[in-house]
Amino acid sequence: MGQRVNEYRQPIGEPMPQWQPAKAPGDQPMTGRYCRLERVDVKRHADDLFHAYRAAPDGSDWTYLSVGPFETPDAYRDFLATCAASPDPLHYAVIDLASGKAIGTLSLMRIDKPNGVIEVGFVVFSRRLQKTRMATESIFLLMRRIFDELGYRRFEWKCDSLNAPSRTAAARFGFTFEGIFRQAVTYKGRNRDTAWFSIVDSEWPALRAGFAEWLDAANFDAQGTQRRSLQTCIAAQRA
Repeated sequence: MGQRVNEYRQPIGEPMPQWQPAKAPGDQPMTGRYCRLERVDVKRHADDLFHAYRAAPDGSDWTYLSVGPFETPDAYRDFLATCAASPDPLHYAVIDLASGKAIGTLSLMRIDKPNGVIEVGFVVFSRRLQKTRMATESIFLLMRRIFDELGYRRFEWKCDSLNAPSRTAAARFGFTFEGIFRQAVTYKGRNRDTAWFSIVDSEWPALRAGFAEWLDAANFDAQGTQRRSLQTCIAAQRA
């Protein structure tokens, strides 16, 4: 198909006659096989989250965040209260279904309903959550909500360009790297060049099938070791 042009012979984008603005994320929990996402609540989650974060040997998990680490339960409780009251970012606690404990948080943010764009951000996973099936499933639950239920066209991931673990995670989850926005943010008294990643709705069916295959209990042996990597599962679906 050739490039569309207008009456002035200028190239223009494809028409979207069926497009309707996306819906706002609600407060409904998202439940998977291993974890549940629910809106953060100070009474229900603050103590569990504080103790999960404090179990780390140092404060390095907070290096690339604009806040933290928090030294006292009261300091973290005050911060979580601001999260609970915020409509954007919309913060969720990650609940371990086996223990019923909150072990991390993440959010939907920069919510742009008219254009169908939304971002996952403020990902704060405790060491109990990092590199687990629950961590992967929590991202999958957000993707399923925003693409299948809310009708978004674009899902974004942004991070400090120096944050190698975050960039690796974005690639593993199927996000496409789009470039570096130089001097985009200042935080904690320093500059941040921001790495941008995205998934668009046409890519979602293959990703959904790849995540589902990876998260299936049959993909793990008796010791919990994966048989196929997430990237392998996604690549097979894309092929």
